[in-house]
Amino acid sequence: MLQSWSRTAPELVDVAMGRTPADLVIRNGKWVNVYSGEIIPHTDIAVKAGRFAYVGADASHTIGEGTKVVDAGGRYLVPGLCDAHMHVESGLVTVTEFARAVIPHGTTTMFIDPHEIANVLGLAGVKLMNDEAQSLPINVYVQVPSCVPSAPGLETAGAELSAKDVAEALSWPNIIGLGEMMNFPGVAFNDEKMVAEIAATQDAGLTVGGHYASPHLGREFHAYAAGGPADDHEGTTVEDAIARVRQGMRAMLRLGSAWFDVAAQVKAITEAGVDPRNFLLCTDDSHSGTLVHDGHMNRVVRHAIAQGLKPITAIQMATLNTAQHFGVERELGSIAPGRRADLIITSDLAALPIEMVFARGELMAESGALVRDIPPFVYPASARNTVHLGKTLKAGDFDIGLNSTESRARVRVIGVVENQAPTRALEAELSAAGGIIEMDRAKDVCQIALVERHRGTGDVVNAFVSGFGYDSDCAVASTVAHDSHHMIVVGTNKDDMAKAANRLHEVGGGIVVIKGGEELALVELPVAGLMSDQRAEIVADKAAALVEAMRVCGCRLNNAYMQHSLLALVVIPELRISDKGLIDVRTFEKVDVVIS
Repeated sequence: MLQSWSRTAPELVDVAMGRTPADLVIRNGKWVNVYSGEIIPHTDIAVKAGRFAYVGADASHTIGEGTKVVDAGGRYLVPGLCDAHMHVESGLVTVTEFARAVIPHGTTTMFIDPHEIANVLGLAGVKLMNDEAQSLPINVYVQVPSCVPSAPGLETAGAELSAKDVAEALSWPNIIGLGEMMNFPGVAFNDEKMVAEIAATQDAGLTVGGHYASPHLGREFHAYAAGGPADDHEGTTVEDAIARVRQGMRAMLRLGSAWFDVAAQVKAITEAGVDPRNFLLCTDDSHSGTLVHDGHMNRVVRHAIAQGLKPITAIQMATLNTAQHFGVERELGSIAPGRRADLIITSDLAALPIEMVFARGELMAESGALVRDIPPFVYPASARNTVHLGKTLKAGDFDIGLNSTESRARVRVIGVVENQAPTRALEAELSAAGGIIEMDRAKDVCQIALVERHRGTGDVVNAFVSGFGYDSDCAVASTVAHDSHHMIVVGTNKDDMAKAANRLHEVGGGIVVIKGGEELALVELPVAGLMSDQRAEIVADKAAALVEAMRVCGCRLNNAYMQHSLLALVVIPELRISDKGLIDVRTFEKVDVVIS
C-alpha cells in the first residue's frame, strides 16, 4: 500500500542524498516539466516507495544492488495522464476492467462520478465502486453523485440520494468531491437540497463538480457560478469556454466516444489567447470499443494538439491543471519529488505513442499491453438481476393513441444531433389509423419507448424520435438510459420492440438489436444493468457487433448507441423522454406527444 509523502519523506531524502538506493531509476530521458513548461534533456529519475525521490541530471548515486534501471533512450518522460471527468459505467465495464483497458494508453488517474450506478442501487452502489476504486494500482478518485435523480419530479430513478446521504459519503476515504451538479436551475433558484450538498462539499474542503447544460449565459449562468460549482464540461463553443474561465471556473474540454467538444473550445487558447491554466481535458463518456481501439486520455491529448495547442500545454491540461483543480497537486500530475511515481515514456510528444507506463513506480504496461495482472472485483448478488418489468411486453404496449378519428396527427419528435449531447425539439405530421399514430420511415421518424425497469410497474411511455435512419423492421433496446436507467427501446416495428425489451429482462440488462424478429447483437450487462464484468476486449467485440447491427438496420450515425443511451437525460435540452412522459427541458415541463 502506498504510504503518504509525509511518512515516506525520510526515505526519499535518503535516496536523493545517495544514502539509500532507489527502487527504480529511469535514465537518459527528456523531462516534460509541466511546472516550468520546459522539456529538459538528459534527465534521470529515481523512485522510492512508489514516489519520485530525485529528478535531475545524474541519478547514478541512487543506484544500488537492488535498483531496477531503465534506459529511456532519449525519449520523453511525461506525467501519467489524468481524466478530469468521466463515468466508468459508460465503458460498459467495471472499474477494474476500465482500468485494465486505459492503463496501456497512459491513464494513471481518473476522477469518476458513479451517478449511473447510484440511480440504480443508491448509496450502496456508490460504495461498491469506491471500494473497487481503492483496490486498484492506479489513482481512481470518486465524486459523490449530486443529482439522484437528476431531475426530481421529472423522472423516477431506481434510488434517491438525499443531502444527508451525500454528506455521509463525503466523509469516506478516497472521495474527492461532489459529482456534476446537473440541476442548474436548482442552483440558480436556491433549491434546498442542492444548496445543502454544495455547502457540505465546500465545508469539507472538496471540489464541487459542475454541469451547466444550457446555451444561455445570462443571469442563470452567473447565479450558477455564484452557487459554487467549480468546473464545467458541458460547453460546446469557444464562448462557453471563455465565459466559464472568466467566472473562476475550470473549463473541461471533452472528447468522448460521441462528444467532440475540444476543437471549438480550444480556440479560446489558440485564437483568443486565454490563459490555459484553467482548462482541463476529459472524456466524460467513452465506450469500451473506443478504449480498446482508439485510446483514452492519450487520444484526447493528441486531438487537442492537432487543434493547435502546443504539446506541453495539452499535457499540462491533462496532468497538472487537473491535479491542482482537485487539490491533489502534492500527490500527482507532475514528475517532481514526493509525487506518486506515475509516468509515461514516449518517443513523440505530438503523436504520443505510449511505450511504457509506470504507476507508483511499477511498470504497468509496455508497447500497448498490460504487463501486470489486476485481480477482478466481484460484485455481490445485490448488484445483479436489477431489471424488473412486471410483465411480458407485447406489441400493443407501444401503441401511441390519438383521441380522435383524424387520419393525420401533428406530433412532437425528439431530434438526435450527431456527436452532441443536446437534442432538438422537432415536429412531424404522421398518419393515423384506428386511433393509433403510425411511424414514418420515409421521414426518418420511428418510435421511442421508456420502459420502467426498477419497480416492475409494467409502465411504458411512448413517443417519437428522428435521426437514427433505421430503414427496416428493427428495434434497439438498452438498460443504460441516462440518468435514471430505466430501459429505452427505439424501433420501427412494435413486435421487435417488445422482443428486445423482453430479451433484456431475460439476461438481466444490457443492449440488444432485433431485426425482423431475429437477434443480431447482444451485450449483456449484468451488474446493475449497466456494466459487464468481462474483459474490456470482449465487451468491445460485442459492442462492435452492436454497432454493425445498427448499421445493418440503416443507422449511419457516429456512435449512435451513445445517442440512444442519452435520450432520457432530462437535464440537457431540448426534448427527452422519462417515465413521467415527454419532457421539454427548455422549460422543464411535461408536454404531450400530440400537438393539439
